[in-house]
Amino acid sequence: MDTSEKFCFCTLAVGDRYRAHVKMLAQDIQTHMPSTTLCILSDQPEQFKNFPHVLVFKHHLQSVKGYHDKRFVLEKALSLFESCMFLDSDVRLLGPLVEEMNWSPGITARAGTDLVKHIQNIKNPKKIEVIKAAGQKLNIDLQQVKWLHEFMFVMKRQNGLEGEFFELWQTISYFFEMQEIYQGEGYAMGLAAARIGMTFDFFREDKFPFFKDNIERVRIQNGQAIIQEKQIYFDIHKQIEYPKRSLWEKINNKLSKQVVFYYRLFRLRVFIKKDPNYYKIFG
Repeated sequence: MDTSEKFCFCTLAVGDRYRAHVKMLAQDIQTHMPSTTLCILSDQPEQFKNFPHVLVFKHHLQSVKGYHDKRFVLEKALSLFESCMFLDSDVRLLGPLVEEMNWSPGITARAGTDLVKHIQNIKNPKKIEVIKAAGQKLNIDLQQVKWLHEFMFVMKRQNGLEGEFFELWQTISYFFEMQEIYQGEGYAMGLAAARIGMTFDFFREDKFPFFKDNIERVRIQNGQAIIQEKQIYFDIHKQIEYPKRSLWEKINNKLSKQVVFYYRLFRLRVFIKKDPNYYKIFG
């Protein structure tokens, strides 16, 4: 197996905004790492047919607000490759590799910390309560749990543990969503990994130059980057995130989102009934 078959990048591209971001990312990878595959789950796979290095699969969002659908991306990527790096759709890859990508089995994240340390920065008391309740139900000491920033992380097969990991992540995601916490994938991943004994580590050195808006703002504040050099990426990001829409389009968009949200909330209860582990752990 050569390097290109061992590793891929992967992401989720569902909805206009995310597809627009991922097209930029696909172009970046084609420019700087053309031999590396980008594995995408998308609601409109045909939009990526012009990228020879892209593998794209049809997908409709399953989680209430889409955040936990990262697990479907990882599951697909790891069924085809030994390891994969998940990138948020709006990450830009700015150059070739500067350091070899040799990954240990399990999860290796670009940014994160101990969950207990991260909890100190959470401003929503309900979120803290739900995380602690999940830890208790799972019979996990939160001191042993890691938290990751989900914008960039690697997963490598670990003796088949990943199947169990994805199943447990699903069950934990249902618990979070039932408590109206829809963005808790970093917590769910940390809890699932701790429960099944999956390795969870961090890489602090960048393997390649990249742009991610909130990370770049921190770099600029810390004097590690110059805003003028990255302004073009901020501008492109803003154009995609805030497209010009008529008042009617804005109203229609808002109503559609609400309908979809309530449909997915209803569907969540159906999914829970089909999950044999949910009532065992959280019932």
